[in-house]
Amino acid sequence: MKERGTIHFQSEGRNRGCWVMPFESHTGTDEHESDKIIVRSNGTVTYTGKDIAYQLWKLGRLGLDFNYKPFRSYDDGHATWVTTTEANAEVQPEVPRPNFGGGAIVYNVIDSRQAYPQEIVKKGVAAIVPELGDKASVHLSYEMVALSPSACEELGIELSDEDRKRPYIEMSGRKGLGVKADDLINRLEADALAEVKTRHPDLDQQEQRKTAQAIAVGALRYFLLKFTRNSVIAFDFQEALSFEGETGPYCQYAAVRANSIFRKLGVRTPMHRGSDRIEGNSLAAAQTLISDRAPDVGAILEGEVGDEIWSLLMLAARFEETNAQAAAGAEPAVLAKYTFGLAKAFNLFYHRHRIIAEEDLVKRAVLIFVADYTRRQLTTALATLGIEVPERM
Repeated sequence: MKERGTIHFQSEGRNRGCWVMPFESHTGTDEHESDKIIVRSNGTVTYTGKDIAYQLWKLGRLGLDFNYKPFRSYDDGHATWVTTTEANAEVQPEVPRPNFGGGAIVYNVIDSRQAYPQEIVKKGVAAIVPELGDKASVHLSYEMVALSPSACEELGIELSDEDRKRPYIEMSGRKGLGVKADDLINRLEADALAEVKTRHPDLDQQEQRKTAQAIAVGALRYFLLKFTRNSVIAFDFQEALSFEGETGPYCQYAAVRANSIFRKLGVRTPMHRGSDRIEGNSLAAAQTLISDRAPDVGAILEGEVGDEIWSLLMLAARFEETNAQAAAGAEPAVLAKYTFGLAKAFNLFYHRHRIIAEEDLVKRAVLIFVADYTRRQLTTALATLGIEVPERM
């Protein structure tokens, strides 16, 4: 940055002895003025300067890299990695290390109060790598994440009587009010485990913990994603873990319920086509029957019942469109709210129709087809939000 004239040495004034990046667009506050300092007078690099270097690494333009080592392997074969100060720490050659950094666009998920420093970072990166321009660095801003008074008390954070009356408690490093993600997950997992043990005492401990972890992670991720980015997020344990309302566990439960239908149907389910008896996979048999009995299917899809089935089918079909909308607007809440709406619609469908016990074979085939399509779309929507569907809840 010095070589390219991006930053200038200040020989006088309040920033004397510092290397500063000229940037006139600010509110004039001392805080914003200090954000322009890249190197302090004592030679140390500021957070803004470090962020510029970090951005350049993410874009593959720094010329330096970290050391890495495997951190955790998941059941599906996916591995996560962690940086380390140890050289040549890749002790698992059977797990090839992905290439980190080198992206085309960097999305910086940082709260809205960091808007000005992020502008400095963007301008700094664009000045060093003009061919990428400032479009390579995107500030994905959000409002602050706070805790409800009850969540603070559950975490052992002492509150005054005045604080207990407030709708939320803002985190503050200066005041010592803060919480780590691990603390939230651990508390959510403990609460979820107690519920799983009550509902499924026959499960072994490993399965109980696995289920509780999936519910806890789903609860936290959905709670953080369901709010639009300009909304304050006041986290509350009881609200996040509820099986009712707009929560991760509610959406997971709808998918679990849908999957249970097909476990009950079994691998081989007898169905009839005219005078012929069909033995085979229940879904494949349903599709065959739907194809062969098109006029009967058309009659089922008419009237109020038909409108309800079409409504669910069309809602499920909107996943790709909604996902694209959420990505284009950089607003995950759009997909989160769609996922909840789909889960709610399926639960209503489930309660209104006897899917397994339906005696009309053609209608049963239609219900099976719609249930299967909806569960696949719901599972994909949840996976896109980073939420796993456990086997049971």
